[in-house]
Amino acid sequence: MLLASAFVAPSAEVSKSDSQPDPDFQLYLLIGQSNMAGRGTVDDESKQTWPRVEMLAKDLTWKPATDPLHFDKPAAAGVGPGLEFGKKMAEANPKVRIGLIPCAVGGTSIKVWVPGAADQDTKTHPYDDMLQRVRAAQKAGVLKGIIWHQGEADRNASDAYGRELTDLITLLRKDLKVPNLLFIAGELPSFNTNNAAATKRFNAVVQGLKEKNYACVSAEGLHHKGDGLHCDAESARILGRRYAEKMIELQK
Repeated sequence: MLLASAFVAPSAEVSKSDSQPDPDFQLYLLIGQSNMAGRGTVDDESKQTWPRVEMLAKDLTWKPATDPLHFDKPAAAGVGPGLEFGKKMAEANPKVRIGLIPCAVGGTSIKVWVPGAADQDTKTHPYDDMLQRVRAAQKAGVLKGIIWHQGEADRNASDAYGRELTDLITLLRKDLKVPNLLFIAGELPSFNTNNAAATKRFNAVVQGLKEKNYACVSAEGLHHKGDGLHCDAESARILGRRYAEKMIELQK
Protein backbone atom coordinates (compact mmCIF):
# COMPACT_ATOMS: atom_id res chain seq x y z
CA MET A 1 0.00 0.00 0.00
CA LEU A 2 1.37 3.42 -0.91
CA LEU A 3 2.08 5.43 2.23
CA ALA A 4 1.44 9.14 2.62
CA SER A 5 4.51 11.30 3.05
CA ALA A 6 5.74 14.83 2.73
CA PHE A 7 5.52 16.30 -0.73
CA VAL A 8 8.78 16.65 -2.61
CA ALA A 9 8.75 19.62 -4.99
CA PRO A 10 9.91 19.08 -8.56
CA SER A 11 13.45 20.16 -9.30
CA ALA A 12 14.18 23.64 -10.53
CA GLU A 13 15.21 22.20 -13.89
CA VAL A 14 11.81 20.56 -14.39
CA SER A 15 9.98 23.72 -13.32
CA LYS A 16 11.71 26.00 -15.81
CA SER A 17 9.50 26.91 -18.73
CA ASP A 18 12.46 26.61 -21.15
CA SER A 19 13.53 23.14 -19.99
CA GLN A 20 12.67 19.91 -21.76
CA PRO A 21 9.71 17.91 -20.43
CA ASP A 22 10.72 15.28 -17.90
CA PRO A 23 9.98 11.84 -19.43
CA ASP A 24 9.52 10.47 -15.92
CA PHE A 25 6.79 12.99 -15.11
CA GLN A 26 3.76 11.18 -16.51
CA LEU A 27 0.66 13.30 -17.06
CA TYR A 28 -2.98 12.23 -17.08
CA LEU A 29 -5.91 14.38 -18.15
CA LEU A 30 -9.16 14.17 -16.14
CA ILE A 31 -12.23 15.32 -18.08
CA GLY A 32 -16.00 14.93 -18.10
CA GLN A 33 -18.68 16.22 -15.77
CA SER A 34 -19.46 16.11 -12.05
CA ASN A 35 -18.65 12.49 -11.24
CA MET A 36 -15.15 13.07 -12.62
CA ALA A 37 -14.85 16.46 -10.94
CA GLY A 38 -15.93 14.77 -7.71
CA ARG A 39 -18.82 15.43 -5.39
CA GLY A 40 -18.00 12.97 -2.60
CA THR A 41 -17.61 14.33 0.92
CA VAL A 42 -14.05 15.47 1.69
CA ASP A 43 -12.58 13.51 4.62
CA ASP A 44 -9.25 12.99 6.38
CA GLU A 45 -7.94 10.80 3.56
CA SER A 46 -8.67 13.60 1.11
CA LYS A 47 -6.07 15.86 2.67
CA GLN A 48 -3.18 13.43 2.68
CA THR A 49 -0.41 14.02 0.21
CA TRP A 50 1.22 11.13 -1.61
CA PRO A 51 4.72 10.50 -2.90
CA ARG A 52 5.11 11.43 -6.55
CA VAL A 53 1.48 12.46 -7.13
CA GLU A 54 0.94 16.09 -8.11
CA MET A 55 -1.90 18.15 -9.58
CA LEU A 56 -2.03 21.14 -11.87
CA ALA A 57 -3.81 23.83 -9.87
CA LYS A 58 -6.14 26.47 -11.29
CA ASP A 59 -3.23 28.92 -11.53
CA LEU A 60 -1.20 26.41 -13.64
CA THR A 61 1.28 25.60 -10.86
CA TRP A 62 2.10 22.08 -9.70
CA LYS A 63 1.04 21.21 -6.17
CA PRO A 64 0.72 18.07 -4.05
CA ALA A 65 -2.46 16.31 -5.11
CA THR A 66 -5.31 16.44 -2.60
CA ASP A 67 -9.11 16.45 -2.87
CA PRO A 68 -10.82 18.34 -4.24
CA LEU A 69 -8.67 18.20 -7.36
CA HIS A 70 -11.21 20.18 -9.37
CA PHE A 71 -12.39 23.77 -9.12
CA ASP A 72 -15.27 23.79 -11.62
CA LYS A 73 -17.84 24.55 -8.91
CA PRO A 74 -15.88 25.32 -5.73
CA ALA A 75 -18.86 25.08 -3.39
CA ALA A 76 -19.67 21.58 -4.64
CA ALA A 77 -16.27 20.08 -5.54
CA GLY A 78 -15.21 17.10 -3.46
CA VAL A 79 -13.84 13.59 -3.78
CA GLY A 80 -13.70 12.17 -7.29
CA PRO A 81 -11.82 9.26 -8.90
CA GLY A 82 -8.75 11.27 -9.90
CA LEU A 83 -6.66 11.19 -6.74
CA GLU A 84 -7.10 7.46 -6.18
CA PHE A 85 -6.26 6.92 -9.85
CA GLY A 86 -3.06 8.93 -9.44
CA LYS A 87 -2.04 7.05 -6.31
CA LYS A 88 -2.47 3.69 -7.99
CA MET A 89 -0.56 4.79 -11.09
CA ALA A 90 2.33 5.95 -8.89
CA GLU A 91 2.23 2.72 -6.92
CA ALA A 92 2.45 0.72 -10.15
CA ASN A 93 5.61 2.52 -11.30
CA PRO A 94 7.91 3.71 -8.49
CA LYS A 95 10.32 5.29 -10.98
CA VAL A 96 7.95 8.04 -12.15
CA ARG A 97 6.02 11.03 -10.87
CA ILE A 98 2.34 11.35 -11.73
CA GLY A 99 0.85 14.68 -12.76
CA LEU A 100 -2.94 14.99 -12.71
CA ILE A 101 -4.56 17.63 -14.93
CA PRO A 102 -8.09 18.26 -13.60
CA CYS A 103 -10.37 19.77 -16.27
CA ALA A 104 -13.84 18.27 -15.69
CA VAL A 105 -16.83 20.62 -15.54
CA GLY A 106 -19.97 19.53 -13.72
CA GLY A 107 -23.22 19.50 -15.66
CA THR A 108 -21.63 19.61 -19.11
CA SER A 109 -22.94 17.73 -22.12
CA ILE A 110 -20.47 16.20 -24.55
CA LYS A 111 -21.74 18.85 -26.97
CA VAL A 112 -19.75 21.56 -25.16
CA TRP A 113 -16.56 19.49 -25.27
CA VAL A 114 -15.70 20.93 -28.68
CA PRO A 115 -13.62 23.95 -29.67
CA GLY A 116 -15.31 27.28 -29.05
CA ALA A 117 -18.27 25.91 -27.08
CA ALA A 118 -19.22 27.61 -23.80
CA ASP A 119 -20.80 26.25 -20.63
CA GLN A 120 -23.25 28.91 -19.55
CA ASP A 121 -23.52 27.67 -15.96
CA THR A 122 -19.81 28.01 -15.14
CA LYS A 123 -19.00 30.71 -17.72
CA THR A 124 -16.18 28.54 -19.05
CA HIS A 125 -15.13 27.03 -22.37
CA PRO A 126 -14.45 23.42 -21.33
CA TYR A 127 -12.54 22.26 -24.40
CA ASP A 128 -10.56 25.43 -24.97
CA ASP A 129 -9.74 25.82 -21.27
CA MET A 130 -8.62 22.19 -21.17
CA LEU A 131 -6.26 22.69 -24.12
CA GLN A 132 -4.63 25.66 -22.43
CA ARG A 133 -4.07 23.69 -19.23
CA VAL A 134 -2.73 20.57 -20.93
CA ARG A 135 -0.32 22.56 -23.10
CA ALA A 136 1.01 24.26 -19.99
CA ALA A 137 1.40 20.89 -18.29
CA GLN A 138 3.22 19.40 -21.28
CA LYS A 139 6.07 21.84 -20.71
CA ALA A 140 6.89 19.86 -17.57
CA GLY A 141 5.99 16.27 -18.42
CA VAL A 142 4.67 13.77 -20.96
CA LEU A 143 0.96 13.16 -21.52
CA LYS A 144 0.25 9.44 -21.14
CA GLY A 145 -3.52 9.12 -21.05
CA ILE A 146 -7.02 10.50 -20.50
CA ILE A 147 -9.74 9.37 -18.14
CA TRP A 148 -13.26 10.52 -19.02
CA HIS A 149 -16.44 10.23 -16.99
CA GLN A 150 -19.43 11.96 -18.52
CA GLY A 151 -22.91 11.13 -19.74
CA GLU A 152 -25.46 12.07 -17.12
CA ALA A 153 -26.34 15.01 -19.36
CA ASP A 154 -26.54 12.76 -22.44
CA ARG A 155 -28.04 9.57 -21.05
CA ASN A 156 -30.90 9.52 -23.55
CA ALA A 157 -28.78 10.12 -26.65
CA SER A 158 -26.86 6.85 -26.64
CA ASP A 159 -26.58 6.25 -30.41
CA ALA A 160 -25.43 9.78 -31.16
CA TYR A 161 -23.16 9.68 -28.12
CA GLY A 162 -21.02 6.92 -29.60
CA ARG A 163 -20.30 9.01 -32.68
CA GLU A 164 -19.66 12.14 -30.61
CA LEU A 165 -17.28 10.34 -28.26
CA THR A 166 -15.35 8.84 -31.18
CA ASP A 167 -15.04 12.32 -32.71
CA LEU A 168 -13.87 13.75 -29.38
CA ILE A 169 -11.16 11.12 -28.97
CA THR A 170 -9.91 11.79 -32.50
CA LEU A 171 -9.88 15.55 -31.90
CA LEU A 172 -8.08 15.28 -28.57
CA ARG A 173 -5.34 13.12 -30.03
CA LYS A 174 -4.88 15.60 -32.86
CA ASP A 175 -4.93 18.78 -30.76
CA LEU A 176 -2.75 17.35 -27.99
CA LYS A 177 -0.34 15.95 -30.61
CA VAL A 178 -0.35 12.41 -29.17
CA PRO A 179 -1.78 10.23 -31.97
CA ASN A 180 -2.06 7.01 -29.94
CA LEU A 181 -3.06 8.60 -26.65
CA LEU A 182 -4.78 6.15 -24.30
CA PHE A 183 -8.39 7.01 -23.51
CA ILE A 184 -10.58 5.38 -20.85
CA ALA A 185 -14.26 6.15 -20.44
CA GLY A 186 -16.53 5.17 -17.56
CA GLU A 187 -19.98 3.65 -17.40
CA LEU A 188 -22.77 5.60 -15.75
CA PRO A 189 -23.77 4.24 -12.35
CA SER A 190 -27.33 2.95 -12.15
CA PHE A 191 -28.59 4.88 -9.14
CA ASN A 192 -32.15 5.56 -10.25
CA THR A 193 -34.63 2.92 -11.37
CA ASN A 194 -36.51 5.55 -13.39
CA ASN A 195 -33.63 5.85 -15.86
CA ALA A 196 -32.27 2.32 -15.59
CA ALA A 197 -33.15 1.40 -19.19
CA ALA A 198 -31.50 4.55 -20.59
CA THR A 199 -28.43 3.94 -18.44
CA LYS A 200 -28.14 0.37 -19.71
CA ARG A 201 -28.33 1.53 -23.34
CA PHE A 202 -25.78 4.29 -22.72
CA ASN A 203 -23.35 1.90 -21.03
CA ALA A 204 -23.63 -0.56 -23.91
CA VAL A 205 -22.48 2.23 -26.23
CA VAL A 206 -19.40 3.22 -24.22
CA GLN A 207 -18.48 -0.41 -23.55
CA GLY A 208 -18.85 -1.33 -27.20
CA LEU A 209 -16.96 1.57 -28.76
CA LYS A 210 -14.51 0.23 -31.34
CA GLU A 211 -11.61 2.61 -30.95
CA LYS A 212 -7.87 1.96 -30.83
CA ASN A 213 -6.17 2.39 -27.43
CA TYR A 214 -9.57 2.70 -25.74
CA ALA A 215 -11.18 0.98 -22.77
CA CYS A 216 -14.19 1.44 -20.52
CA VAL A 217 -14.52 0.85 -16.79
CA SER A 218 -17.51 -0.64 -15.03
CA ALA A 219 -19.72 1.32 -12.62
CA GLU A 220 -21.12 -1.88 -11.12
CA GLY A 221 -21.70 -1.77 -7.37
CA LEU A 222 -21.10 1.94 -6.86
CA HIS A 223 -23.18 3.94 -4.38
CA HIS A 224 -24.42 7.52 -4.46
CA LYS A 225 -23.98 10.14 -1.76
CA GLY A 226 -27.72 10.36 -1.09
CA ASP A 227 -28.72 12.48 -4.07
CA GLY A 228 -29.26 9.65 -6.55
CA LEU A 229 -26.70 11.17 -8.91
CA HIS A 230 -23.20 11.56 -7.51
CA CYS A 231 -20.82 8.88 -6.23
CA ASP A 232 -20.00 8.98 -2.55
CA ALA A 233 -16.32 9.27 -1.61
CA GLU A 234 -15.70 5.53 -1.30
CA SER A 235 -17.36 4.77 -4.65
CA ALA A 236 -15.41 7.57 -6.34
CA ARG A 237 -12.20 5.99 -5.07
CA ILE A 238 -13.30 2.55 -6.28
CA LEU A 239 -13.90 4.09 -9.69
CA GLY A 240 -10.44 5.66 -9.61
CA ARG A 241 -8.86 2.28 -8.90
CA ARG A 242 -10.76 0.80 -11.83
CA TYR A 243 -9.48 3.53 -14.13
CA ALA A 244 -5.92 2.84 -12.99
CA GLU A 245 -6.28 -0.90 -13.56
CA LYS A 246 -7.48 -0.32 -17.12
CA MET A 247 -4.79 2.26 -17.82
CA ILE A 248 -2.09 -0.15 -16.64
CA GLU A 249 -3.57 -2.88 -18.87
CA LEU A 250 -3.50 -0.58 -21.92
CA GLN A 251 0.10 0.39 -21.22
CA LYS A 252 1.35 -3.19 -21.35
